[in-house]
Parts: sequence; structure tokens; C-alpha cells
Amino acid sequence: MKRPLKLALLVGMVLAVLAACAPALTPGPDGQTLRPALSGERRFLTLPDFGKVAYYADPRGTGRPLILTPSVNAAASAYEMKPLWDAYVGTRPVYALEWPGFGSSDRPDTRYTPALMTSALSALVAQLGTDVDVVGLSLGSEFAARAALSDPHIHTLALISPSGLGQPRPGTQRASADDGGQRLYRTLNAISSPLYGLLRLRPVIESFLDRSFRGPVDQGLVDYGMDTTRQPGAKYAPVYFISGQLFTPDAYAELYGKLTIPTLVLYDQDAFVSFDRLPLFTAQPSVQAVRIPDTDGLPHFEKLPEVRAALDTFWAAHP
Repeated sequence: MKRPLKLALLVGMVLAVLAACAPALTPGPDGQTLRPALSGERRFLTLPDFGKVAYYADPRGTGRPLILTPSVNAAASAYEMKPLWDAYVGTRPVYALEWPGFGSSDRPDTRYTPALMTSALSALVAQLGTDVDVVGLSLGSEFAARAALSDPHIHTLALISPSGLGQPRPGTQRASADDGGQRLYRTLNAISSPLYGLLRLRPVIESFLDRSFRGPVDQGLVDYGMDTTRQPGAKYAPVYFISGQLFTPDAYAELYGKLTIPTLVLYDQDAFVSFDRLPLFTAQPSVQAVRIPDTDGLPHFEKLPEVRAALDTFWAAHP
């Protein structure tokens, strides 16, 4: 039996046992509105063959618009970008995207792919109709890079703890089977309701976030994670994420290595991704990296002044 299939079966059996101890998935009533993740106006755009995608907007201030894109995980939302939103709102036009299947965006039972996620960002850029700066977090960095390769309106990229810079291998930075994660997806999907019932428990959310904080976990982020995972359809997109299907098999070769626009990487330690090929990336003339010491994947929560200083310096160099 091939290793990826063995892994899929093992994961499925372990999660099935764990899920037996979890409460049944009981999403909120139809029509329940998730409380806003950020200040500003919550708006929606429509993606063909998908539905509505949410974003937050505060067009006050001057200068090039800033688009913030969160990561992808079982409890992802625009709240992950709240420190940067609060830092820049009112000083320049700021927008924060909610990926399809997460936050206040629609969550249909459909196939979630990197192309779908990228199309949401591209649609927001097209709606703004002007040059923008984009900040991506973790896996959101891959979607931002993919969009930048085809959209000249994306002027700069800032990538916080980006996925896809480790060596391509099975796991979080590559689809974990020869078929692109389809077998693992089927295994996980078969137990998706009890599995997601487990993943949305507060101790599980806190444990996941604890690996991204050097100090205490931000409880506002935990609280919002609890809220967003209780929305109707919340389980669908995370199963694609867990099965590896939202990752680009070799993001460096397919995405990052092809970038020519000014790009900044902010990083230190990260429990979920590695930066083995960061030196190769920064060898490109348009790319630079700034280490934010003593952080574990969410530096803008724990070292906001340092993150903001790095961003401001970067943007000032590329007006």
C-alpha cells in the first residue's frame, strides 16, 4: 500500500475515534448573521458559479488602497488581520477579504480550489479598479502571489509567514497524495461532521492558535473562531484545506519564483510551514525579507510596531 494512502487511512481512523467524543455538528439557524470581524462596512461581491464573497471596506484616508487577506484553516476569518486593519484604517483606504467558504462569505457544498480563492482576490482588485498593495497571511500568500502573476493592478506584495517556501513534500505544503489529495479528501469528507465538531471546540481552537503565539493567545481571535465555525456550511471548505487541496504542489516554482513585483516576506518561526527556500526567494532582485524575532506565525498580533515599521519602509521604497 502506498504511503499516502496509508496516511489517509490512519488519519481517518484516528479522527474517527476522536470525533466519537465530540458533540454533533449543530450549526446556527438559517439566516444567522455572523457578527462583523472588523470595523468598517461589510460588503459583498458575487463570483460566478459560487455566490457571495464578503469583504470589509473603509475607504477613508489617502494613497494606494491596501488589501488584507487572511490565512486558511478550520476557523479562518478576516479577524486574523485585525491588528493591521486597526493600524491602517483611516490613514489609507483599507479592505479585508474573506475567502470563499470562510467568514461572512457564502459556504456552499462545492469544490474549493486555489483558483477559486484566487478569483475572489482578483474580483476585489477589479472592483477597486486601481493599483493596490496586498498583504497575505500564510496560505493566503499563495493565493495573493497567484493573483499578482496575472493582475498588473497588484503593485506590491507583503507576505506574512507564507506557506510554500519549504521543500515540496507531502504534508501542509503539498497535496499529500499522487492524486492531489482526492483520496484523503474522501476519507475526511466521510466523517466531516463529527470531525468538524471536534475541530471547532474551544480547547482545539486555542491549542491550534497556541502554536502561532509566543505569548498568550489572543482571546478575541479565539472567540471569533468559535463564532465563525458555527455558521451553516462551515465544514465544507476546511475539509479541502485539511486534505491538502488548497496548497500549490510546488508554490515556489509555480508562484513565488515567477514574481517580478516588489515583494516583502515577514517571518520568524512557524509551527506549520518552513522557510527552506527563503534564501533562494530573496535572491530575486524584487524580493526582500525581514525577520520579526520572537514570533510564531502571527507577528502582527505580538510585534505590531515592528511589523508596521517593516511594512511602512517597504511601501515607502515602492511608491
